[in-house]
Amino acid sequence: MKIAIEAQRIFRKHKHGMDFVALETIRSLQQLDRVNEYFILVSPGEDRCLEETGNFHIVEVKCPTYALWEQVALPLSLSRIKPDLVHCTSNTAPLYCPYPLILTLHDIIFLEKKKGGNQSLYQRLGRIYRRWVVPRVISKCRLIITVSEYEKEHIQKELCLDASTITTVYNGLSPVFSPSRKDRAIVQKYMPEEEYLFFLGNTDPKKNTAGTLKAYSLYLKRSRRKLPLLIADLDESVIDALLLKEGLTEIKSRLYFPGYIPNKELPYIYTGAFAFLYTSWRESFGLPLLEAMASGVPVVTSYTSAIPEVAGEGAILVDPANPDAIAQSLVELEENPAHYENQVSYGMSRSKQFSWDQTGRNIKEIYLSI
Repeated sequence: MKIAIEAQRIFRKHKHGMDFVALETIRSLQQLDRVNEYFILVSPGEDRCLEETGNFHIVEVKCPTYALWEQVALPLSLSRIKPDLVHCTSNTAPLYCPYPLILTLHDIIFLEKKKGGNQSLYQRLGRIYRRWVVPRVISKCRLIITVSEYEKEHIQKELCLDASTITTVYNGLSPVFSPSRKDRAIVQKYMPEEEYLFFLGNTDPKKNTAGTLKAYSLYLKRSRRKLPLLIADLDESVIDALLLKEGLTEIKSRLYFPGYIPNKELPYIYTGAFAFLYTSWRESFGLPLLEAMASGVPVVTSYTSAIPEVAGEGAILVDPANPDAIAQSLVELEENPAHYENQVSYGMSRSKQFSWDQTGRNIKEIYLSI
């Protein structure tokens, strides 16, 4: 078969969740499938993180905007390839696609009522685009892939899909996340103090950044160690606005906010942390919590959405609307060494249940079945 995979953003320097899922899935398929011919359609970028092999071809498609790239430039490129199958990996797809189409729909958060209003302009425009495209493209797909049973049931109900048209393929976990990834020199670029808490935030309201900062302020009042908090992916101006709005400006001296941390350095950041906070309102999967677990770091996370499905029953699951519970979970990790070690062991064991190799095998089976 000739299989075309849309992976538009994997070459961009600042990659995020869906970009890594697409990239790691393609890498897994490269190792597993030496028979079928693949065409990986990407937008040009600085980070050439994928190399061609005998049956894997990289097709760079230039276009000034995401929407035009997907709706105009991508279909034109597909018309030259004439694939037997097209897989779009990041929630949206071209409205015109005369080839069998598979769509990975990670979530439908964009169809839900917003929780908070602190999205960036880029996020707001993306939300509008997805709200317009997804309902129109769903009926054109041979199959919808999503990343958790929670999300599968949610999508099926909200979009009135037949159960046979949607399936779950769990994300995997890279072996680079390991307790052995220790390098103080890398960590010091972002965090000068020896011990710290770690939080991956952004301006999306679902990340519950304001609630997490409230919880951290309570933690500072109760903890004897008062560890600093390292926050990735948030600019100082955003943090300042949140602190001012929530009346928490006094905690800023204990915050470190270096902005975007490259994925190649994240394993060292996880491993160096005392604990990882993943207190989102809503996640369709929750890859960072597995990355932290695999790094030997306890995770305080939410009992909402797909998070318990991924974290498992033995994880520290709290109400993301309850800053007091989040703070108390951190204090308990500090004051109870046996509890801390149990969480480290549990996380290491749980994370081993997920691999990109298995993800790739499941995707390959879907391709062959279509």
